[in-house]
Amino acid sequence: MSENVKIAVVYHSGYGHTKVLAEAVAAGVREIHGDVTLIAVDDPDQIDWDRLADADGIIFGTPTYMGSVSAPFKAFMDASSKVWAEQGWKDKLAAGFTNSASYSGDKLNTLQQLSVFAAQHGMVWVSLGLLPGNNSTQGSPDDLNRVGSYLGVMAQSNADQGPEIVPPQSDRDTAQHLGRRVAQAARRWK
Repeated sequence: MSENVKIAVVYHSGYGHTKVLAEAVAAGVREIHGDVTLIAVDDPDQIDWDRLADADGIIFGTPTYMGSVSAPFKAFMDASSKVWAEQGWKDKLAAGFTNSASYSGDKLNTLQQLSVFAAQHGMVWVSLGLLPGNNSTQGSPDDLNRVGSYLGVMAQSNADQGPEIVPPQSDRDTAQHLGRRVAQAARRWK
């Protein structure tokens, strides 16, 4: 068996819903025998930049606020400028996930922002790799990729429910799928 891949899941979670997804992504990485580190970016001064430098892949997660990444996640992005200048993450794998209360909520814009951020760092983006679920009479809200994204995970959590209830299991399972996919891609890439 080959050496374990190292994946970092970097996220911000304002109300706990995105943290639930980050934990699901990490569980998916572990299924592929990957070493995973969860890094919350609430305080940019507390980020373990060495862990990120050592990772084979970085999966970015943020809620979608006002059609974009959250302010704490944007602060992390801005704080990575020294890494960018040195191309420290070049050729690492990247992927992303987001959550909002609305089904759309302009989550695509957030995933695009994350993928452009990864591209600026010279990273290689890993898509979700799933067909959309719940888009026919045979579909259901329990399907993987129920919101129908290709670029990354789009989850939906009702604004009046806490992270112990939402995001729904299908979105958590979709996030777990993304973790597995990135870990498998990292094995091949390595």
